[in-house]
Amino acid sequence: MTIHFIGAGPGAADLITLRGRDLMARCPVCLYAGSLVSAALLAHCPPGARLVDTAPMDLDQIVAQCAEAHGQGLDVARLHSGDLSIWSAMGEQLRRLDALAIPYTITPGVPAFAAAAAALGRELTLPGIAQSVVLTRTPGRASAMPEREKLAVFAATGATLAIHLSIHVLDHLAAELTPFYGADCPAAVVYRASWPDERILRGTLTDIAAQARAAAIGRSALIFVGPALAASDFAESAIAPARTTSRPSATRRPVSSAIAPMTTGPNKSPA
Repeated sequence: MTIHFIGAGPGAADLITLRGRDLMARCPVCLYAGSLVSAALLAHCPPGARLVDTAPMDLDQIVAQCAEAHGQGLDVARLHSGDLSIWSAMGEQLRRLDALAIPYTITPGVPAFAAAAAALGRELTLPGIAQSVVLTRTPGRASAMPEREKLAVFAATGATLAIHLSIHVLDHLAAELTPFYGADCPAAVVYRASWPDERILRGTLTDIAAQARAAAIGRSALIFVGPALAASDFAESAIAPARTTSRPSATRRPVSSAIAPMTTGPNKSPA
């Protein structure tokens, strides 16, 4: 049997991919972090599914749940908020599953920064303003930052910054970034993007921390910094014109309705 790691999206139940939804519907066991994954998503699980909230569990306990289900011949939907490629703690789980020869697949999800940018109504890369987005965080309890990954190094590029897991040090961030971006650089905070209680703060490096304090914004907030957040005077992209020469139409094969896994564990086949 197979452990299906599924990016559950930023919060809203309808921001999960069709593949993720369909995998959930066929798995008799679902592991999810109740503190991060919307309970509304669990409606996609089949009737009678075993639902396990992993929020209070450590890595050993989570892997034990996977091993138990595997021993019982049951597929598992392992939900993680956002997308699995960043700050998901999936890597250590995969390492354990490889050691136990338990197969798995990985299905990507909508990342929180994309949902937050949509909430702001902004593109993060604008011609002549910013063409790079840096996804980063500050040191925390879960993991330290490598010495070479300094916020100042990223700020020196002038790229749009999407800073995760750092709302508690927003005052410090604003002070550190001001010499690179300027005190009047646009900044924003998006709290619980796509959730019913989503909140948005817009300001500059001068006042964004004070706004966050006044609004009592806590965890689950994402910070954006960069001129692309408010720019209006930017060049238009050089989009290629439509081709005028006609081409013969190609016959397309029908798309199969079967679910193909995005990826599987080394030398493993999905169930």
